[in-house]
Amino acid sequence: MPIPVTALYLAFNAVLSVALAANVTRVRAKTSVFLGTGESPEVLLAVRRHGNNAEYVPLALVALLCAELAGGGAAVLHGVGAALSLGRVLHVVGVGPTPKPPRAIGAVLTWAAIVVAAVAAAVLSYR
Repeated sequence: MPIPVTALYLAFNAVLSVALAANVTRVRAKTSVFLGTGESPEVLLAVRRHGNNAEYVPLALVALLCAELAGGGAAVLHGVGAALSLGRVLHVVGVGPTPKPPRAIGAVLTWAAIVVAAVAAAVLSYR
């Protein structure tokens, strides 16, 4: 069964994840901190940007996939995928030593995407 919506948002978020991982490697090389975060706020920031993305994206994509396989409509699925992707980008932009609005907006968009996809998957699975 084709899964074009999930495939689209998986592709975007996979590239984002690799970019964040590459940034961790770049920052580690720059600061010579190759294990943990040492005393470097810069390494900690890069690690948490990547780590937070790695913590939320897989669950969101599995929920989106389940909703799509259960027959979810394209508009809802694209809404979930777009909210997830925008949320992840905003979160990366907003993560820092002081609170910034994009971080909170990104977190809320990510959580909303997960909840909507999960509810859609559950409802559609009992049609």
